[in-house]
Amino acid sequence: MQAFQYQDRELFVEDVPLAQIADTFGTPCYVYAESALTQAYSAYSNAFAGIDHLVCYALKANSNLAVIRHFASLGSGFDTVSIGEIRRVLAAGGEAGKIVFSGVGKSADEMRQALEIGIHCFNVESVNELERLNRVAGEAGKRAPISLRVNPNVDARTHPYISTGLKNNKFGIAYEQALDTYRRAAALPNLNVIGIDCHIGSQLTDATPLIDALDRLLVLVDQLGEAGIRLKHVDIGGGLGIRYDHETPPDVAAYAAAIKQRLAGRGLSLLLEPGRSLVGNAGVLLTRIEYLKQGDGKHFAIVDAAMNDLMRPSYYQAYHQIRPVTRRDDAAATYDVVGPVCESSDFLGKDRELAVQEGDLLAVMSAGAYGATMSSNYNTRPRGAELLVSGDSVRLVRARETFEQLIANEIGLLDGND
Repeated sequence: MQAFQYQDRELFVEDVPLAQIADTFGTPCYVYAESALTQAYSAYSNAFAGIDHLVCYALKANSNLAVIRHFASLGSGFDTVSIGEIRRVLAAGGEAGKIVFSGVGKSADEMRQALEIGIHCFNVESVNELERLNRVAGEAGKRAPISLRVNPNVDARTHPYISTGLKNNKFGIAYEQALDTYRRAAALPNLNVIGIDCHIGSQLTDATPLIDALDRLLVLVDQLGEAGIRLKHVDIGGGLGIRYDHETPPDVAAYAAAIKQRLAGRGLSLLLEPGRSLVGNAGVLLTRIEYLKQGDGKHFAIVDAAMNDLMRPSYYQAYHQIRPVTRRDDAAATYDVVGPVCESSDFLGKDRELAVQEGDLLAVMSAGAYGATMSSNYNTRPRGAELLVSGDSVRLVRARETFEQLIANEIGLLDGND
């Protein structure tokens, strides 16, 4: 079942017209379909049934508390990259013991807090981080559970900005250095070596590089076993892509079958860290056309959403389908869909065939991942509201920011200290 579909000429999210949401909550706003979240999560949990596994939703894709709470209710773990994300999980009712803490720049304070909270595992990304975590854990009188994020030097064949598994990326420990680094970690008194981790990139439409990376990890697992270092889990990261345009994403069931075959008989539990594939197609960015501008050789649909609301097109040259919320019989014209931000790179889509008029609503599809989480206040623009829809119920899960909220933390003329 598609969460976003036309009924007659109107685009609905589940059982609610998107036009009704725009009228009630204004635009721009992000709209999420709860059924799509459940369906995407169930695809993973069903595919990996039969082996000891934990799906750790990657918060960076969409960290709204309502989204986190929904995944927690389904039994999800969580992949985090800051103490702020860890605190979001706890605030939403997630379990501390199902949290993994990734990221290349963990501060000592973040480590202390994560140890106190009692997270499942630190994914360590450098030798210096190992030494710092050992020191911090010793000061706290604890042993930190760790895995090493190993960089397998596998080409994910994705956009270079979201490729993370090559030797020239900042992430992880080089494959050739991993065995020695594990020996060093095992010798440190305040660390408990429990796993191995990798993540090679995002928006992969071919699962082959992911399987290749796992094969390389398992060679290393065997070498570690021979050295007396026996691991409890392997964390294969995330990265499965979604359909933005005409891509054919990997089949989760086939991907899971290949992984289960390789892990059979090894006594290792499995962690995986999907993000985009759980939330990407569960959301849209809803926006209204302010002006239709006829240029010399180029036409523009100027909307009230902008690059600060959806960074991916300007940042990655990423493609998002753009659909009219109400279908018209008018002749279509070719438009660049652009926002009001004062940058030439402020666009949501280029050369789109649209039959629209000023005041019409547009839905920018596949905006559930890296939409709200990458949004900003550039040009002093408040971030949009977020709505979660379940059947015919619409719930405001993040209110639109106000100007007063934007300036609340600024010190200057407004507080009388001029």
